[in-house]
Amino acid sequence: MENEVIEADFRDPEQAKHIGELMDCYSSDPSGGGSPISEDIKSRLATELSKVPGAFSILCYVEGLPAGLVNCLPGFSTFKCKPLINIHDVVVAPEYRGLGISQLLLAKVEEVARERGCCKLTLEVLEGNKVAQNSYLKFGFAGYELNPAMGMAFFWEKSL
Repeated sequence: MENEVIEADFRDPEQAKHIGELMDCYSSDPSGGGSPISEDIKSRLATELSKVPGAFSILCYVEGLPAGLVNCLPGFSTFKCKPLINIHDVVVAPEYRGLGISQLLLAKVEEVARERGCCKLTLEVLEGNKVAQNSYLKFGFAGYELNPAMGMAFFWEKSL
């Protein structure tokens, strides 16, 4: 199989469509909440991402078909005084799972992050998503802690 991994062009209508479709695939999956995203969000997602300074997406095509997506947002490490990249979404379409697509996507994210002088990559993963956890561990991710005596970090949210 021929794989192509690219940094998406948010202005390209076809790539923008693929970003929306793959995000809908993720959102519809149990690991993404199990509900599809609206047609409005699917159609506007790439445009809205393009408005976030430093945001980027990575697309993977298999035999020319959209197979995977990673959306990334910039952040900043105050402890290292350097930028970082937060991997916000990792999507591999069901028919392409088990083919190493996530590793290809993550490698491209790391390449972009190194080019930007970033000090680290961050992401969150659901406790029950063992497949994703194994993929991230394989790529070199680990739990986050500043001081072992204080324990592991939690990712919390407050909806507004």
